[in-house]
Amino acid sequence: MSNEKLPEVWLRGPIQGVPPLLQPVAHALLQAREEVNELMEDFPEVLLWMRPGNVASPGFHLQHLTGVLNRQLTYARGEQLTREQLNWLASEGKMEGRITLDQLLVMFNTEVDDALRQLSRTDDSSLTEVREVGRARIPSTVIGLLVHSAEHTTRHLGQLLVTVRVLKAQFGEDEI
Repeated sequence: MSNEKLPEVWLRGPIQGVPPLLQPVAHALLQAREEVNELMEDFPEVLLWMRPGNVASPGFHLQHLTGVLNRQLTYARGEQLTREQLNWLASEGKMEGRITLDQLLVMFNTEVDDALRQLSRTDDSSLTEVREVGRARIPSTVIGLLVHSAEHTTRHLGQLLVTVRVLKAQFGEDEI
């Protein structure tokens, strides 16, 4: 059965292995993954770094979706960011001619898989534990970080959706 005929992920039932309190996070991330992949199917590579109306490019959103999800999960584990993660953060939004749309999608899909594995290993009793975010070590909680990772992902999916539609309307297939 194709995804078009399936209900949204949250209506398909529990995600095996994910604790009940974290099901909404898993559902949101899986829904976002499906929508990102469907949206970017056959997206012209030449438009990847374009910024219509000076908004963020599709390439930025794909980098940012991956990077923020990775960073939020790191904080939820009680860790601080590595040099590699800080370098990724610094590179978000910079036109990277060597990176392809397919590579960006693989990285995002892999990060969602990693998130699901982390959710399945998260004990309910840890959800209210304090975690520190960023260099300022701003206090949050495990559940706060996990919920924000899903919320942030869906927010940028919406922005990506609009940007892609604007670019496709602005540059019809005949002009690309």
